[in-house]
Amino acid sequence: MHITARVDYAVRTLLELAAADGVVKAESIAAAAQIPPKVLESVLAELRRAELVLSRRGPDGGYRLARPAPQISVADVIRAVESPLASVRGQRPEDVRYPGAAEPLQQVWIALRVNIRAVLENVSIADIADNQLPGFIAELVSDPGAWARREPRTSAGA
Repeated sequence: MHITARVDYAVRTLLELAAADGVVKAESIAAAAQIPPKVLESVLAELRRAELVLSRRGPDGGYRLARPAPQISVADVIRAVESPLASVRGQRPEDVRYPGAAEPLQQVWIALRVNIRAVLENVSIADIADNQLPGFIAELVSDPGAWARREPRTSAGA
């Protein structure tokens, strides 16, 4: 799975808002999260359209979370700024069909989506902001293999 800069910026934006517990100006978010202001504007617009943040104009204006941080999952953020968690050539895995030997591949893509959801739908913005990640995260990252970089396999003698 590829986490885009846009998703990273959106999650960090929501974390800043959760930590502030009130209305925050875009300039403050950009500075605190080290996000380029023009990019932040675009990300905030997407988060507003997805009803994850609310904005208020004027001298006392700024942004705040549209609902409590425990009710916003990382999956919600990804869907707001990037679209579905898992897609195959722009299609949902259940809509992809393969002929012949590749027919079982659809099941692999669906299983991948299930596992992505298992993590991203069960970690909230509050969990991260409060540094209180669910126990299953600690279990997953305690596996030394989780931290190991893997290179593509090559055939011997090639």
